[in-house]
Amino acid sequence: MSLITTTSELAHACARFSRHPFVTVDTEFLRETTFWPKVCVIQIASDDEAVAVDALADGLDLGPFFALMADPAVVKVFHAARQDLEIVWNLAKMIPAPLFDTQVAAMVCGFGDQVSYGELAQSLCRVAIDKSSRFTDWTRRPLSDAQIAYALADVTHLRDIYRSLLAKLETTGRTDWLADEMESLSAPATYEQHPDNAWERFRHRARKPRDLAVLMEIAAWREREAQSKDVPRSRVLKDDVMIEVALAAPRSADALANLRAFPRGMERSRSGADILAAVERGLARDPATLPKIERERRSGGSTGATVELLKVLLRQVSERHGVAAKMIATVDDLEAIASDDRAEVAALRGWRREIFGAKALELKRGKLALTVERGRVVTLEWQDTPGEQAEVA
Repeated sequence: MSLITTTSELAHACARFSRHPFVTVDTEFLRETTFWPKVCVIQIASDDEAVAVDALADGLDLGPFFALMADPAVVKVFHAARQDLEIVWNLAKMIPAPLFDTQVAAMVCGFGDQVSYGELAQSLCRVAIDKSSRFTDWTRRPLSDAQIAYALADVTHLRDIYRSLLAKLETTGRTDWLADEMESLSAPATYEQHPDNAWERFRHRARKPRDLAVLMEIAAWREREAQSKDVPRSRVLKDDVMIEVALAAPRSADALANLRAFPRGMERSRSGADILAAVERGLARDPATLPKIERERRSGGSTGATVELLKVLLRQVSERHGVAAKMIATVDDLEAIASDDRAEVAALRGWRREIFGAKALELKRGKLALTVERGRVVTLEWQDTPGEQAEVA
């Protein structure tokens, strides 16, 4: 098995990889006990070879690997790249480029939402991926031959998957569609963890400005604590407890202790004092400076029926064009479109507007109808002449 444990070996391997038009890349990492993912093994493959890099080896400098990731002449191929890219960003503050994500490409090519590597290997390469080491502890040393073989399988079959998907994209003229998605994956903002933005994951839990203000402060405090201590957020304060504190806005240690879910004794600790201070900062915020609270559109109302029709249209467009529905529009996109013809959503821009967004607006305006013919949904476009319509499928 090809296992790299020294900087010299890594530098020579990366020099060889740099002579190829593309390399496939994957990582094995753990983050169950940390905030930041801990990379344990890095796998790289070209047409000539595949290597596993022991990222925990004493004295190993990953500099040659980062240089390869930045080489503009070599396409970096990942499957479900986001977590791998987050690792590279955290370690080197750079994003591999040019980039190709086979999971995203598969969605563009009609393989469904978030298709797995194993499914693509079976479908495109006719091979079954060995899952026996899937839940292994990648921090333990030495690595076994079985572990290394499992890790390398994640990049060897990826070569053929990449070629197959690239050919499909070129045949269908959808390479630009994938490029749009890679822009988002390649943006540093995708991986930056700003404490002041931590509240956004819970934006729909706040119903009043006061709730939102306190939530923003407590979420930011928790995020800073988790990052500085490199522990999971739940080790600092669990989500449900954080929400309970934000909604109750306790102003004393006794009030904290009276919250049903709050950890016993924590109210008298430094963390308890920090939480109370965060509550006070939230209560002191000027409501006029707070983000606008978005009422949940899913509760129904005047747009409920429109959203349901847009879902049917989305499915019809997805099936017709062979693109995963999730790639075209999300439920939030549909709700936004139902409420506003000029909604700032991806579904109303670029190629998504061409195949779906424009039709969605026509459906809202009564210029497009949905019907069923021979068991499939089709669209009918109403013409200017009364009583005439044409099927546009």
